[in-house]
Amino acid sequence: MTESRTYGETSEQVFKEAETKPLEDKKTLLVVCSSDKGLCGGIHSGLTRWVRRNLDGNTNVDIAVIGEKSKAQLSRSNAKQIVLSFAGIGKDVPTFADASAIADQISMLPEDYASVRILYNKFLNAQSYEPTPIEAYSEEAITQSPNFAAFEIDDDTLPNLREYALANALFWALAEGHACEQSARRNAMDVSNAQGEPASTSTDMCRTHRRTLET
Repeated sequence: MTESRTYGETSEQVFKEAETKPLEDKKTLLVVCSSDKGLCGGIHSGLTRWVRRNLDGNTNVDIAVIGEKSKAQLSRSNAKQIVLSFAGIGKDVPTFADASAIADQISMLPEDYASVRILYNKFLNAQSYEPTPIEAYSEEAITQSPNFAAFEIDDDTLPNLREYALANALFWALAEGHACEQSARRNAMDVSNAQGEPASTSTDMCRTHRRTLET
């Protein structure tokens, strides 16, 4: 998680120095970083609630969903806004290859989005996390940055920079989300044991947890 955070924060710092801002006259793509795995308490529903609360009535936002858990929930409330979804990402642990493949698919979407916002569970500590959005800017937004010229980036290089920065941000989001899931899953098992769940139930949960870690 620490390495992925370094990837993401490095790209974020570049855009901060360039004073890059999202454009406001076009659609936004919201990428929701969930997963396919259960036994995580309310970690997936927390992302879903954030989306429903912040997109209520806003039709100028499309949604891409990573993970079957949030996709199933959002399909009940925002089905018309979902334009892309992914399953089977990070079966073991998320990798930069996963993030790059997702970034590639996003780049091929026909809509010219003003910005891409990535919603993920930010790891705070072993007991807490919070849904947090980060920006991944469009090529147009990058070129309109007040300090963009200082970086002396060729026009031919810009699409690669933008996609690489998007992959960095996705890798950061996926890795932090994975850490939150692992903590939430362990906490759920601890609570179950503390509340005196039947031995068979606790054993079944432990076995499921081990299988989840191994797959």
